[in-house]
Amino acid sequence: MISIRNFQHILLACAAVMLAACSGGQNDELMIYIDKVKARPGGRIEPLPQIKPYETFRYDAGDIRSPFVFNRPKAKGRSDGPRPVQNRSKEYLEQFPLDTLDMVGILSRGDSQYALLKTSDGLVHRVSVGNYIGQNEGRVLFISESSIDLEELIADGVGSFYKRQASIGLGE
Repeated sequence: MISIRNFQHILLACAAVMLAACSGGQNDELMIYIDKVKARPGGRIEPLPQIKPYETFRYDAGDIRSPFVFNRPKAKGRSDGPRPVQNRSKEYLEQFPLDTLDMVGILSRGDSQYALLKTSDGLVHRVSVGNYIGQNEGRVLFISESSIDLEELIADGVGSFYKRQASIGLGE
């Protein structure tokens, strides 16, 4: 019977024989070819081309007016015209546009007269002369049985305001 130790020796001997068989003198032609290639004169490598440094482009037209933007000089508003009162607290009915307010009646108490206005949310509010309603600083000037007369301040877009008369009729 072959022991493990003998088996290892046999395996080692077989590996040595196989390696010796691979290194025969058959690469003599290869060695001759390598010597011929090394004996040839070397080729000439062309030098790298000169690289020009990058010149940055300076854009000088950045300060010129754009043809796509309409630059009309701003007209200054008149300072002597009507102006909204600055330090006044807004009243509740100033958040509603005038066309959403409906006059539904009037109330008289002594010499005071009040108009009843219904808002778009269905609530009825009482206003008197001097109150402000609507989104354009509408000040109530006069209350009659059939209408409320008021004066609004309308911005003209260039910093000035002009007065416009408006009214809300009963049942309109």
